[in-house]
Amino acid sequence: MAGTVNKVILIGHTGDELKMKYFEGGNCIGRFPLATNEEYVNRSTGERVSNTEWHNCVVRNKAAEVCEKYLKKGDKVYIEGRIKNRQWTGDDGQPRFTTEIQVQEFTFLTPKNEAAPSTKPDQSTTVKKPQQPVDETLPEQKPQGNNSYSEPVPDSSSVNEDDDLPF
Repeated sequence: MAGTVNKVILIGHTGDELKMKYFEGGNCIGRFPLATNEEYVNRSTGERVSNTEWHNCVVRNKAAEVCEKYLKKGDKVYIEGRIKNRQWTGDDGQPRFTTEIQVQEFTFLTPKNEAAPSTKPDQSTTVKKPQQPVDETLPEQKPQGNNSYSEPVPDSSSVNEDDDLPF
């Protein structure tokens, strides 16, 4: 197989505030834990079982600065990225290993009316590829009855009524 794919998509809640580290030259890196939950009913006992997985997420440069400004502990966020394994030697001389999610795209999913007052001006900011500037003109996402995320509905001016679409 010539091509390979390393892609992760997660929707979860942040487990802590973003920890930032700044470097000479203006670069920076941010790290935060993300929790995803799995719930199911055990067939043999009928008991509801809940498992939480923790993911170490890493954002860089402009994306890290956006996360630092808007992302708070407990916020729901959608992320896309890559799995990266790292190895280093600890202070005690023992080898250490970690698996991280190198975040490439993200969308804040916590509605701004659930945010702490005056700390999060807009929760619908999406960043694609950290090297690109944030598009501040995105339409505000309105939560529906169950607070689920939904795509914006195009206005009727963008629909051509002469199209013969089968659906």
